[in-house]
Amino acid sequence: MTWTLPNILTALRLLAAPLIAVMFLYFSRPYADFTAMVLFILASVTDYFDGYLARRWGQITKLGTMLDPIADKAMVVIALMVIVGYSSMSPWLVLPATLILFREVFVSGLREFLGDTAGTLKVTKLAKWKTATQMVAIAVLFSQGIFEHYLGMWSWGMDQELVGQILNGDLPDELGLKAMYDGMIWSGYAGLILLWIAAFLTFVTGVDYFRKAAPYLKD
Repeated sequence: MTWTLPNILTALRLLAAPLIAVMFLYFSRPYADFTAMVLFILASVTDYFDGYLARRWGQITKLGTMLDPIADKAMVVIALMVIVGYSSMSPWLVLPATLILFREVFVSGLREFLGDTAGTLKVTKLAKWKTATQMVAIAVLFSQGIFEHYLGMWSWGMDQELVGQILNGDLPDELGLKAMYDGMIWSGYAGLILLWIAAFLTFVTGVDYFRKAAPYLKD
């Protein structure tokens, strides 16, 4: 094993993936959402730098080539599992998440079956855009949880009518409830839109990989 700096960054990203879920075991919300979001963003940033440094320094290795897609998939799968698990199970969230999870497992299975010929399923530019869109969508959805719980914390003890009057501007908003509410709504919409875009790219790249693998599946 060649432990270059790019490989170390990739390994750290792989280790960060399960920690995203662990945050919700040891922290209450919204602090769990915040720490998970920060951890996810930092890990996502390494996804760019490890590949960039490996190419720039001529340190592309078999270890890094193997670990990089595994780390990406682990981050996305675990983060989506956490988000769906703590959501209201809305079909607008569950459907794209299911499509993404299915594709990642399916393509991993194809690569394992192809073995030495798995080079036919090299990562394309569209697949990289897919991964980037997934990561941005997940980060935005984590932020939605932060806005939602701060809104709940700051409006604790208020009746629904009072909260409505504050949000409508009929009463002074001394606690900043309107900002938390707007943040919750807009981050929720933005996260879902990005997740559906990611699901579409996931479907397209999955079909492309299957088409490339089809000649080896005739048996």
